[in-house]
Amino acid sequence: MAGSDRKQLKVVAIGGGTGLSTLLRGLKHFVAAPGAPGALERRSSFRGSPPGQPAQSASLIRELSAVVTVTDDGGSSGRLREDLNMLPPGDIRNCMVALSEDEHLLSQLFKHRFSHGGLQGHNFGNLFLAALTEISGDFAQAVQTSSQILATRGRIYPSTTENATLAAQMDDGTIVRGETRISASKRTIVELMLEPANAGPLPQTIEAIAGADLITLGPGSLYTSVICNLLVKGVPEAMARAAGTRVYVCNLMTQANESLGLTASQHVEKILNHAGEKILDYALINTGPIQSITLEQYAREGQAPIEADLSRIRALGVEPIVGNFVHEGDVLRHDYEIVAARVLELAGASLN
Repeated sequence: MAGSDRKQLKVVAIGGGTGLSTLLRGLKHFVAAPGAPGALERRSSFRGSPPGQPAQSASLIRELSAVVTVTDDGGSSGRLREDLNMLPPGDIRNCMVALSEDEHLLSQLFKHRFSHGGLQGHNFGNLFLAALTEISGDFAQAVQTSSQILATRGRIYPSTTENATLAAQMDDGTIVRGETRISASKRTIVELMLEPANAGPLPQTIEAIAGADLITLGPGSLYTSVICNLLVKGVPEAMARAAGTRVYVCNLMTQANESLGLTASQHVEKILNHAGEKILDYALINTGPIQSITLEQYAREGQAPIEADLSRIRALGVEPIVGNFVHEGDVLRHDYEIVAARVLELAGASLN
């Protein structure tokens, strides 16, 4: 398909943690660079492009929006949340870096953690967002302003502007409050809740979902990065009504304290149960091999590859899409180039 005839999509990516920022790194290479609408040179830093030689123009995304969870209460984000009564900036910061033009430099700067003094333990990127929040008086506006400063290839929205807290009912009937405590609990999560229960999204979030050609959910921690976004009032309803293609990007491995022992279909089932709506068309499931030495490292934490029980996923009304989506480094990550290309194909984009 000729570049002028290529279908350009509106894309919304929902999630949090390193999973969402990893996916955004792939998607941003299909968005026109600032100042060059309608064309994008995929840089050599994008895996698969020969060094010094830009790949074929691949401007398939007209508008990219990230909806990011803001329930973190640990580390630098948690301290700023408590001290300044602001939303936690950590996941937002990671997404800004992922979507920025000069990701390498900004990654070093925004991830810089002060090692001593009163700022010990804080990330520069978190303080940057905290300063902009004080200047503007509004966290969402601070996010948009910082995105403009950093020339990000997409809009970033906090999933809610309420100072919301996660709560989880465990299998022994106890209620655990706070993302850090939930993730550290040794009990199995039965139900995740948001307090206040009526915490709502930005109007722009609902508008972006309604107009999207492609909506992705995940990858990321099942409860504290994925399901938590679906507890925001109006988000699952907007996803259920959306005409765009809706894809869940399933994790590669089970995760301690959130999804140990869960199969791919059980991930999908818990997402649908918490949403209370039919919000998924496809589930991207890895069936590619993982090196034995890597599996051994994860096995020490009780973690294993997520079982691709495809027939059970179909029984839930969701079509599984399988393939090799793994990138092996110091830790396992999704291969963002392959995943981004695959979800765009599902939405009807031409990659030719």
